[in-house]
Amino acid sequence: MTYVVTENCIKCKFMDCVEVCPVDCFYEGENFLVINPDECIDCGVCEPECPAEAIFPDSEAKAAEWAETNRTYATLWPNITRKGESPADAESWKNKPGKAELLSPNPGKR
Repeated sequence: MTYVVTENCIKCKFMDCVEVCPVDCFYEGENFLVINPDECIDCGVCEPECPAEAIFPDSEAKAAEWAETNRTYATLWPNITRKGESPADAESWKNKPGKAELLSPNPGKR
């Protein structure tokens, strides 16, 4: 089992999860974060830290469909080890459905 970032992170990207990860397995896209499943140690400390409630074990149905997205982008995007600035409108995107089509393939910029 590994943890997976799901659709609810898109355009929210709060990054509270990054601060607690003991193995630095988060990778940053322009408007989304992913977890590298090969680095995740399944500790679960990130899950309760996510204000958008976007992190789940990959064994849950809502996470299974996002597992490959996490794996793919973890190889393309830069590793992130510290919390950055969330988008100014992050709160307004929290819990909005249908955000999958808004996922940007671009890496995060720091």
